[in-house]
Amino acid sequence: MRVTQSMISNNMLTNLSNSYSKLDQYNSQLASGKKINKPSDDPVIAMKGIYYRSDVTQVEQYKRNLDEATNWVESSDDALNLVTNSLQRIRELTVQGASDTNSAESRKALAEEVRQLIDHIGTIGNTMVGDKYIFNGVDTTTKPVNYTTSIDPLNPGQIDTSTIVKANFYTNNSNYNVEVSKGVNVSTNVDPSTIFDPNTFKQLADLHNALVTDNTSAINTSLGQVDTIIQNVLTARTKIGATQNRVDMISDRLGNQEVVANRIMSNNEDANVEEVITKLKTQESVQNAALGVGARIIQPTLLDFLR
Repeated sequence: MRVTQSMISNNMLTNLSNSYSKLDQYNSQLASGKKINKPSDDPVIAMKGIYYRSDVTQVEQYKRNLDEATNWVESSDDALNLVTNSLQRIRELTVQGASDTNSAESRKALAEEVRQLIDHIGTIGNTMVGDKYIFNGVDTTTKPVNYTTSIDPLNPGQIDTSTIVKANFYTNNSNYNVEVSKGVNVSTNVDPSTIFDPNTFKQLADLHNALVTDNTSAINTSLGQVDTIIQNVLTARTKIGATQNRVDMISDRLGNQEVVANRIMSNNEDANVEEVITKLKTQESVQNAALGVGARIIQPTLLDFLR
């Protein structure tokens, strides 16, 4: 086959163009730190990248959900800790009130502190995390306890227990679940029905009234009821502790998953800088050699002889 000058020139230009394309590819990889800069560079890497990036995004979302769960659980425990402290103080006052050494006037003084503590517990029942009530199940926008003690006009000094029964207790005991992994939900709320309910507040109000009326028999009855209420709160806090332990374990697992997902994505997308530099230098040498050879094999023109 006859090889013409035109064929030699065209082949040389084609090879130089391919060489320039490789130089551009390696320069782009070095500048961006990525193996590809557009899907057409390598469709397989691009498709895998979409899948791996989705994994990373999903894990990051689960971690954000877990942060919400942690905040919810810790806030619940802190709130119930305050309830426990208030109830323990009420118990101390009840024991004092049951003592025969107290006068009717001293019991009335104890009753006033009990009333303040009851109102405080009602306030704790409306604890919020952000704009959500944490003691009302899935109905997080409704105030669960709309309650304050009111004095019975027919019995001055006593709490009107009928107002407690008629007060608004919108306690919803449904589980407030947070998805922390695919198909895995954690219930972060406490069942408020055994803590912030009308019966609990009525029993505490009965204690207050027993102190006001100097009824030691009723005070002793209330002592057992207070112990039951305290036990209910402690049981709820035990469940919260178990939930917190589970959340901590899930957090560790998600942390490991995030590391693995990022490593897999990096292996798929990130360029090996040392390897790219080596290939770039090699290609530069090839390019320079191709230019030198091309300059020598192109036949001289008439103008070259006339110089």
